[in-house]
Formats: sequence, C-alpha cells, structure tokens
Amino acid sequence: MHREYHRWFSRSLQRDMDLLVFGHGGPPVVVFPTSQGAFFEYEDRGMVSALSSKLDHGQLRLFCVSSVDSESWYNRRIHPRHRVLRHLHYEDYLLNDLVPLVRHLTGWDTVGVTGCSFGAYHAMAIALRHPYVFTSCTTIGGAFDISRFLDGYFDEDCYFLNPPAFLPGMSDSYYLDQYRRNKWVLVTGDADICRGDNEQFSGLLHAKGIPHSLHVWNHSKHDWPDWRPMAQAYLP
Repeated sequence: MHREYHRWFSRSLQRDMDLLVFGHGGPPVVVFPTSQGAFFEYEDRGMVSALSSKLDHGQLRLFCVSSVDSESWYNRRIHPRHRVLRHLHYEDYLLNDLVPLVRHLTGWDTVGVTGCSFGAYHAMAIALRHPYVFTSCTTIGGAFDISRFLDGYFDEDCYFLNPPAFLPGMSDSYYLDQYRRNKWVLVTGDADICRGDNEQFSGLLHAKGIPHSLHVWNHSKHDWPDWRPMAQAYLP
C-alpha cells in the first residue's frame, strides 16, 4: 500500500502540522480523528487496514489529519470565544493548506470527508460550511452539537459552527442546492451512545429535502471494532 508522510508549517495555526496519505488513486477523502486525536490514529486503530483492499485497488485515497481540539473545543483554560477562534484557524488550515495539497497530489477538484465520533463533527461541519469543496461526507458514530463546549457562550460563529443549530434555519439556495447534490451518509450502531444524535440529524436533513442515508447497525456500539466494517461498507 502506498503511504506518504508530510509535515509543514501552517501559517493559519502558527505551528507544524502532520499528514499521512494512504493509497495511490481514487477519490480523496480527508479523515478527521476522534476527540483530540492525531494524524496517526486512523492507522493505529486498524481503519487503514480495514480499507486496504480499496486502497490497493485505487478506489480510495485517505488524507489523515491531526486535530487541534486540545487547543480549541477542549481547552477549558481559555474563554469560549478563543476556542471558537482557534477552530476557525483550523478551518483556515484545512481550506488553504490541506485542500490545495490534496488537489495537487490527486488532480481532483472536490474532496470527501469522514470521521468517527467527534471526528464526525469536523466532517459534517466543514462539509456543510463549504459544500462546493467537500462534496461527500460519511460520518460514523457522530456527535454534531458543540454547544457543550461553549459554557453558555454564544455568538454568530458559534451558530454557524454548530450544524444542529444552523441547518434548521438554512434557507439560502446557494447552499441548499449544493447540499442536495452532495453525498451524505450517517452510520451508527443500535447500541451507540450517539445513535440519537444521528437519528435527529437525519431528521434535520430530511426536513430540508437533502437526500442522504442513515444506517443503524445491529449489535454495534461506539467503538473501533464496530467502526471498521462500517468504513469498509460506506467509504468512499
């Protein structure tokens, strides 16, 4: 399997960022780690091995990024506004550092996103905020509401970074028309602690006329052994 490691200084974040790339062809998919996770998590947790057949046959190419959750949403030492700003720096890194690299390496103009647990939040949020760049989104065991990280604080950025908050009020056809063209897949387990979040978010998508699929697997909980076959089934 083709594997590449990249590291460079991000002006958006003012720090070095690491990236692992797997595969040699097929649609590119950015992989977000779980809460406060790093670029090597997807490989370490056996998810890359689970997708090895698709990667070896040029059906998929993974771009595994690190989060900055410990500097943003999970950083209780700073004011919630500064958590939000740090996340916006991260989004800027994704749009202006990562996406150009993905396009350069693959020749694809559009990119898919995926993530498990809190990584699913990152995938869903950026796919909704930038639907002309990220045209497919596959979430596994996702939790999408970031209000619990804000300690009661609220501003316009909080609203537009929180999919369950802003999607019900979305009426702009520029976004809605593209949402309806993109691919949305929500996967969870019948015993997943986030099952309710997925069912509720599916309802929000349905209310906006956004085609999507919701898959609830039997005898599955919120853990990596259950997520591996889900990734095999639904990526890319």
